[in-house]
Amino acid sequence: MGLPNVEIIFKQAASTAIQRGDRGVVALILKDTASANGSFIMNGVKDIPDSLSNDNKAEIKRAFLGNVNQPNKVIAYVLGTDATDYTAAQNYFETVKWDYIAVPDIKNEEVTAFAAWIKGCRDNKDLKVKAVLPHCTADHEGIINFDTDNIVAGTQSYSAAQYCSRIAGLLAGTPLSMSATYSVLSEVDDVPHYTKDQIDTMIDAGKFVLVNDGEKVKVGRAVNSLVTVSEVKGADFKKIKIVDIMDLIHSDIKGTIEDSYIGKVPNDYDHKCILLTGISAYFEQLEDDMLLDRGMNNITIDMDAQKEYLKGQGINADSMKDQEIKEANTGSYVFLSGNVKILDAMEDIELNLSI
Repeated sequence: MGLPNVEIIFKQAASTAIQRGDRGVVALILKDTASANGSFIMNGVKDIPDSLSNDNKAEIKRAFLGNVNQPNKVIAYVLGTDATDYTAAQNYFETVKWDYIAVPDIKNEEVTAFAAWIKGCRDNKDLKVKAVLPHCTADHEGIINFDTDNIVAGTQSYSAAQYCSRIAGLLAGTPLSMSATYSVLSEVDDVPHYTKDQIDTMIDAGKFVLVNDGEKVKVGRAVNSLVTVSEVKGADFKKIKIVDIMDLIHSDIKGTIEDSYIGKVPNDYDHKCILLTGISAYFEQLEDDMLLDRGMNNITIDMDAQKEYLKGQGINADSMKDQEIKEANTGSYVFLSGNVKILDAMEDIELNLSI
């Protein structure tokens, strides 16, 4: 029979949620000498282990630069310099909580396989995590395809792979009420120059790029690698901000249900109503936080799913009144449905002035 199943299907027009969770954790996979191997949890640059190489210390410091905020923490898993795969690190990161991961030493031929692991975490293991990977056309909301090389900062020039930790930290440090679009990387002096049409083409192809506007270097538009949209994943799924809020709601409702409901609460109509009330209150809090559009969010018992369940139990649900269906015994199953409208950030402004 397995563990009780909390299946949360987050489509563009439907979601459920309860209690707001933490966010802003960056995961890094590094390679270093044997004395530095293992996992390290750092709340700030002061926590960076002395045993790490200068290059790895610099990667962590770049992650901590953040954006409006610095990341809540950086978790590094350090492999040996002769490690041939990332299995040990991946197994570890499937057991801890984080938001964005980067692998500064990743090779071009390793990117596709690493992206497949992230897709599997999101789609099959219910782990709503994201990766910043160099030149990775993954066509998936969980992969940020960072596509800017020759990043000049001071006397150094960095490849896309070397700066993925910086982008992961920038995204983790962006408040959910904001988008990372046009966020300035003050430490960067220059990046390759492109025309507006060239930049638009790259963004439309799902590339996260840095641009030089003539005065400063900033994020072009905060998009992930998704380019193919469908009824399940609409155009909103291309926006990093929208996906972050989706992931927040998912992890909040899942965690609260597992901690406070599963195995602890009788599955009768009254307790289902208590659950619905909690979800509604959570929506209201997200509205106050300007993450959801006010008055556009709701949650109720899924009448269609409830009716199908009853029919599967040999009950003539077609002859029952709606209230009878709502109050019917559904064993260990709770069927809910709802709608949320996530607030985007201002990014496209048209201004017509008449003189």
